Amino acid sequence: MHSNIYIFMRYITLLITTIFFALNVTAQVDKEPLPTENAEISEIQSGNSVYGKVLDIQTNKGVVAASTQLYARLQDENTHKEKDSLIAVMLTKPNGDFYFENVPAYKNLHLVITAVGYGNYDKNFPFVNQKTGGNAPFFKKDLGNIILTRKNERLATITIVADRPALRMGIDKKIFDVDKSITSKGGTAIDVMKNIPSVSVDVDGNVQLRNSSPTIFIDGRPTILTLDQISSDDIDRIEIITNPSAKYDASTTGGIINIILKKNKRYGLNGLVSATVGTPERYSGNVNLNLRQGKFNFFVSSHYNYSDNDAQGKSFRQNKSNGIVDNYFNQNSLNNHARQFFAIRGGVDFFLDNRNTFTLSQGYVNGRFSNIQTQDQEYYDNSNQLTQSGLRNSNSHFQFKRNSSSLLYTHKFPKEGKTIDASMKVNYGGVNDNDEIKNTFYNPDHTVIGDPSLVKNDGANNNNQVTAKIDFVNPLGEDKKIEAGLRSYVNNYSSYFNSYAINNGAETKLPLSNNYKYTEMVQAGYITYTGKLKSIGYQAGLRAEYSKFSGTLIDSAKKFGYEYPSEIKNIWDALFPSLYLSKKLNERDEIQLNYSRRIRRPNFWELNPFIDINDPLNIQQGNPQLKPEYSNSFEFNYSKNFKNNSNFLASIYYRNTTGDITRYSDTITTAQYDQLQNAGVDPNAILNTFINSKSTNRAGLELTLQQKFGDNFDITPNVNIGYRKVNANQNSLDLSNEGFDFSSKITANYKIKSEDKSNVFNNLSFQLTADYHSPRVIPQGRRLERFSSDFAIQKDLFKNNRGTITFSVNDIFNTQRYGVIYDTPSFYQEAYSRRWVRSFRITFSYKFGNSDFSLFRKNKDNNKGDF
Repeated sequence: MHSNIYIFMRYITLLITTIFFALNVTAQVDKEPLPTENAEISEIQSGNSVYGKVLDIQTNKGVVAASTQLYARLQDENTHKEKDSLIAVMLTKPNGDFYFENVPAYKNLHLVITAVGYGNYDKNFPFVNQKTGGNAPFFKKDLGNIILTRKNERLATITIVADRPALRMGIDKKIFDVDKSITSKGGTAIDVMKNIPSVSVDVDGNVQLRNSSPTIFIDGRPTILTLDQISSDDIDRIEIITNPSAKYDASTTGGIINIILKKNKRYGLNGLVSATVGTPERYSGNVNLNLRQGKFNFFVSSHYNYSDNDAQGKSFRQNKSNGIVDNYFNQNSLNNHARQFFAIRGGVDFFLDNRNTFTLSQGYVNGRFSNIQTQDQEYYDNSNQLTQSGLRNSNSHFQFKRNSSSLLYTHKFPKEGKTIDASMKVNYGGVNDNDEIKNTFYNPDHTVIGDPSLVKNDGANNNNQVTAKIDFVNPLGEDKKIEAGLRSYVNNYSSYFNSYAINNGAETKLPLSNNYKYTEMVQAGYITYTGKLKSIGYQAGLRAEYSKFSGTLIDSAKKFGYEYPSEIKNIWDALFPSLYLSKKLNERDEIQLNYSRRIRRPNFWELNPFIDINDPLNIQQGNPQLKPEYSNSFEFNYSKNFKNNSNFLASIYYRNTTGDITRYSDTITTAQYDQLQNAGVDPNAILNTFINSKSTNRAGLELTLQQKFGDNFDITPNVNIGYRKVNANQNSLDLSNEGFDFSSKITANYKIKSEDKSNVFNNLSFQLTADYHSPRVIPQGRRLERFSSDFAIQKDLFKNNRGTITFSVNDIFNTQRYGVIYDTPSFYQEAYSRRWVRSFRITFSYKFGNSDFSLFRKNKDNNKGDF
């Protein structure tokens, strides 16, 4: 496995290196031309040239219309003193670029840059190639990024930028600013997700987007981290894409949630530190730093999080034969969840010049999770008389180490907007876990029935993912653009799991034991074209993906998996088109219609025939016969912006899925019980697995309003009304079901702003969120309604609001629980569970910055630039 990864990485590294050198060779010939009034881009003329980019130190954006004056440093024949002779003058382009062409081959040049509101830039630099003595055909001098500071302004503290809304709604995506979510301060990514419109989180921390499972990315790439392993304080923003185009992975049927981590690029030394304490036991701390000087930007963040709480679960069941109740079963559980993890992430940006940037980063997460469960069981006959009871104690420990290494390269061509981005990311790490489970059964008179059953489990896994991609963007005019790219993804996974029944100190290995490995591979390419036909904008795209999953049960040598397409005649299985149409009705109103074809491939746990007995009444097993599901998604959007910066977005969506991967539950057979009885599994346990349904149709209407009332108050309600119809059967059993559901979420923000700076309530912010989900149909029943609400108060402190203190209450009424009802011919079950309970947190954070900080002191100029 490791040798395969090594070979793959070697070839990818060679590919990226080749691209880099090819671009550099091209760049020596194809540098930016001299701007003209009548042509956006003109052909480069031969001759010596000098070029660079002028940037604002605060925004890191180009300074437009800055006067750049190029002088030759000449020696006066009479006085033998150096003097300046003006060669050329030009104004910078809107992106800050300047380019001097046909420059005479003087030994030294002098550049002066002036701009309204900025300090002057004034530097000498050598020009003639010393090795050739000026005999080379021509020279090209790239001065890189030249940074201008604001006049009469010294940045002693962190830059204060204009306030932006928490939710920015685009026609194709929503962007959620995590800093505005004060109820999630000091929490994890799960706490953030609970506050985003369209997004919900279940009891196991799994995220759903419009009642479908989205693909989770970190910085646009796959991750092996779970959401509760990511600190909310490390997240800058979250992008929500409900119907991705062909540019994105085809396996994003349920949409994309892209988590963008913080990485500061401000000049000098900047940082943010925070600490949190709460109850039930919650402690966390976070540090985020960056140091930018010259061509380098160093960044590092570190986080520690600990939480511990008790949560209850309940289950009520009727076992039936021919529709008549045979017996009853009740189960009550108390779970103690303890979680702690430490994470550190760091890296460096290297700005080679104003055309080429490299970013190298490394992340590491180490965590320990544990769950101690006490479960009371009651068994009743058909007349509701107690026949026996049971007590189940389990102690589970889970330890993981995750690493993430990435290398990114960006090349910006002289042509505005033309870029190449290449990257390689490696996720790798392992998990160790162990459980001890004890089952004791009692007669109604509390005497013990037989000997307690004792099961011991231990396991470990290693996971290595390699993702390499390259994207090319080329604008062809004001309304035209072509984008293309290649992507390679390889995932190698190996695991062992040993389960033993312990009787009188002797261990018997159970058939639950499972050693396996698999390799998952996806090779992809895409192309999209953006254009405009009269007043209608469009983007057409096509993506092609070849995917293969090869799994092996090592002990039995049993193979499972899939390959798509398996042969050329099934090429349609590998093609995924998309089409976006948009039209601006006026300056404030826009409509859009889009279509995409996607795929969802079964994951490992859905394929693996391993049986999970963590809950003896509800056991889990994969189905190696599963096939991928294919979806055709349509979406119509209407967006309106109001004069007071309020906005409204309405979406009508429809998705048809063939072969929908659907959960299926039934009581275990006698043969299965005989195989598992030493593991303390109940004879009436439910076996949960997965099947491919014939089809599932989903339709819905989503409405989101972001309404501002002056500068102090805003409210964001979101309503999603959906309809789902499942067409499925299993073993002549009709599992079809249909029904409506709806969910609503509201976020309200209020901030006290007073001209009296001594007012103790000035800069005091309040945030209230509430989330409701109605019952929703599933193939064999329905999920029950749930409701939760959060509240937070935040006070800005110190000069320039560098400090903040936040008090938050999560799940104010302690109502956040998850319930499901299964109603089948063989059983009826109603179950409730929860992982989190109401919590209180206090978080203090402090931000700082010094743009003058330098590791290597230089002469103090009015500029911050380097050649």
